[in-house]
Amino acid sequence: MVMAILDSIDEAIHVVNAEGITIFYNQVAAEHDGLNKEEVLGRHILEVFPSLTRESSTLLKVIQTKQPIFHLPQTYKNKWGKLIDTINTTLPIQVDGKLIGAVEIGKDYSKIKTLSNKLVDLQSKVKGVSKKPNEFYGAKYTFKDIVTKNIQFNEVKQQASKVAKSSSTVLIYGETGTGKELLVQAIHNASARKQAPFIAQNCAALPESLLESILFGTVKGSYTGAVDRAGLFEIAHGGTLFLDEINSMPLELQSRLLRVLEDGMVRRIGSSKTFQVDVRVIVALNKYPAECVKDNELRPDLYYRLNVFSLEIPPLRNRLEDIPYLVDYFVSLYNHSFQKNVDKVEDEVLQLFGQYAWPGNVRELKHIIEHAMIMTDGEKVTQQHLPRHITHSTEKFKEPSLKTIKPLRQALQDTENELIDSALRTTGGNINQAAKLLQIPRQTLQYKILKQKQSLQ
Repeated sequence: MVMAILDSIDEAIHVVNAEGITIFYNQVAAEHDGLNKEEVLGRHILEVFPSLTRESSTLLKVIQTKQPIFHLPQTYKNKWGKLIDTINTTLPIQVDGKLIGAVEIGKDYSKIKTLSNKLVDLQSKVKGVSKKPNEFYGAKYTFKDIVTKNIQFNEVKQQASKVAKSSSTVLIYGETGTGKELLVQAIHNASARKQAPFIAQNCAALPESLLESILFGTVKGSYTGAVDRAGLFEIAHGGTLFLDEINSMPLELQSRLLRVLEDGMVRRIGSSKTFQVDVRVIVALNKYPAECVKDNELRPDLYYRLNVFSLEIPPLRNRLEDIPYLVDYFVSLYNHSFQKNVDKVEDEVLQLFGQYAWPGNVRELKHIIEHAMIMTDGEKVTQQHLPRHITHSTEKFKEPSLKTIKPLRQALQDTENELIDSALRTTGGNINQAAKLLQIPRQTLQYKILKQKQSLQ
């Protein structure tokens, strides 16, 4: 009954025992490979697929390592010469802690890929597309593109412009949408590497196996469908490699990244050759580094290697004075792209923006202005042109009463305490490093921490 069900589902299923002998092979898998099930069942996988080796076969690799392999793309020609594109997940099978085999589940997306390519070709013909998009290499933005009136953010810009002149590793952290890549591109364009490649990769966007091959490259035969391809470290040679959301990178892969940062040597997957690369690495996190280390998302040794120079981008809710300038900037941007002539944003709109929490930060503000510019037909943006979630979230806004305003001395003390707590979290409790971040003597910081503790007792 179970075998009948497995044989009828839409995915290819291939099961081998601990010796690599096929014990189950469904009809979909047979159709992918252009074989009959009888040709595969009861035979060793390398006997049936001579193009594979013990190193390139994912089933044999999982048996050897006892570690699963998730969402690995594979492209190969079957027995009849037909090109097959699949996404495979290979899992070890264990009973009572003993490995008894492995199972591979493959999803064929050849038809989807073919249809997608045909659709793109058809659309190009219908629209009469004869011109290719302009190729663009490197970073687009500079420090002039970073619009801010905020004191803290201006200090970050000044620090970033200084570190740009070096080749040191930079660690940037800030919430989603605060403009981390904008700052990274500005650093690259202010550096001696500005004529060299700028490569950006989001580490959360890809599964581990694919991310590893993209970063370090592959050699033909390293796994089924693998070709000789340079990784991002090779492509970025002489330039800058930006790794966003590095805390999403698996810890095992972080270990390999650490080795590359230490000696600059890169080896493609499946190769015995190494390349010496000259790459400046800039990484970004969307939460405090110390929290990432504590939550086992970031290896401590990698953190200490990356934390040569760190920059924190403040969230938009902490720099509300930037909102009017950003609004003007985005209105001008969409006036040009939408061919409109908006010259005013209602004061009530700016007041609403000042009361909103901005969870998506500057990126969210940009999209809201884009929405408003689409909705307006005149020369002014009003509340009725805003998305509903903005107006609904601020409906209960009231002018603050005198009772809600803190005394100045208390407000200053609260702000000082928040800055001290932030510095200590960033440095993992290291008082010397926190004092450097705050630019005050270590003894002064110790005194303020002691005073803070006494006030809580």
